[in-house]
Amino acid sequence: MKFDGTTILGVIAAICTTCSFLPQVIKILRSKRTNDVSFLMYAILSTGLFLWLIYGFLLMDLPLIMANTVSLTLAMCVLVLKIRHG
Repeated sequence: MKFDGTTILGVIAAICTTCSFLPQVIKILRSKRTNDVSFLMYAILSTGLFLWLIYGFLLMDLPLIMANTVSLTLAMCVLVLKIRHG
């Protein structure tokens, strides 16, 4: 994989969108409260992230694979915490 401007843009976008899940996960871990977290939203989001991950593998696109692997893991953490503390 060559790191041209398009790939670098994809990597930066992947880092931004993936890191956006961290504050929610950290907040839930600290507070043990998930009342205001929508289970349905995270279920739909997780499905979409899983599909993006498959798409990334089909294209062999490393930024898509990396970002969606981490994002799916964090979204699934929120879902598990919602079930546990919900």
